[in-house]
Amino acid sequence: MSCPCGLGSDYASCCEPLHKLTKTADTAEQLMRSRYCAFVKHEIDYIVATQDEEGRKGLNKQEIEAWSKESEWKKLEIVDTVDGASTDETGLVEFKATYQVGNKEVVHHEKASFKREDSKWVFEEGEVLRDSVKRTGPKIGRNDPCPCGSGKKYKKCCLINA
Repeated sequence: MSCPCGLGSDYASCCEPLHKLTKTADTAEQLMRSRYCAFVKHEIDYIVATQDEEGRKGLNKQEIEAWSKESEWKKLEIVDTVDGASTDETGLVEFKATYQVGNKEVVHHEKASFKREDSKWVFEEGEVLRDSVKRTGPKIGRNDPCPCGSGKKYKKCCLINA
């Protein structure tokens, strides 16, 4: 069975040893991938164990478990990594995790920071990113005819109410 982390290996040789705590992640990205896989596999104890000591104090294990089980996890996309190699002490991993809750597909876009604690990689904190909305139509100038069809300039018509 292919590992949900997206590396193409089978689960037994990829993330399972990390989840069973028989192996530790070599890089921040590997920890990120294994944490995503833990959500897919409902390995909540692993998610808690790989949170930094300070962050563990505020974790609600029941909420994490509910999110893990109520979601149908689709895919993980690593957008960018900064540092986080086996020789680094800190690292950033920007990722998009796609999941479905009911009929709604959600893309969780986050920049996660990782650090070493007792020589092991742990998740420190994450910043949820909002994807910017891009206009697909042409820009309407203030002096252009109003797109509503009134014949007035845009600035004297619909721009006033915008």
